[in-house]
Amino acid sequence: MGDIITVKAGFGRNYLIPRGVAVVASSKNVAKLEHDKRVIAQRDSKLLQTIEAVKAKIESISINITKQVGEEEKLFGSVTNKEIADALAAQGVELERRKLQVDEPIRTLGQHNVTINLGRQATANLKVWVVAK
Repeated sequence: MGDIITVKAGFGRNYLIPRGVAVVASSKNVAKLEHDKRVIAQRDSKLLQTIEAVKAKIESISINITKQVGEEEKLFGSVTNKEIADALAAQGVELERRKLQVDEPIRTLGQHNVTINLGRQATANLKVWVVAK
């Protein structure tokens, strides 16, 4: 998409243009294509800036979650993605809980690292402290 290529006249006229896969490379269409590329590049740069800002904010935060503890400092149940997302929302970071990637269930006290998928192949690491109630 966005490339200007040369094809045989019959292939373009009978197959590509009727199916909406291609348009004739007139000066008007080429100018529109260049404008669309600039708009997409600006949108992508703004998106990357917001992702980097959210990443910096997340990595500067560490959240504390208090849970009931049984023998040998093992939790009753485990810390869920919803609890982590709620704790992040209390810190001012709104994320979908599906973006949180916990490698294995958190069932012990202490510090745990949670990976957050921010999109565009960007990830952030969050420190989660689990403390006894």
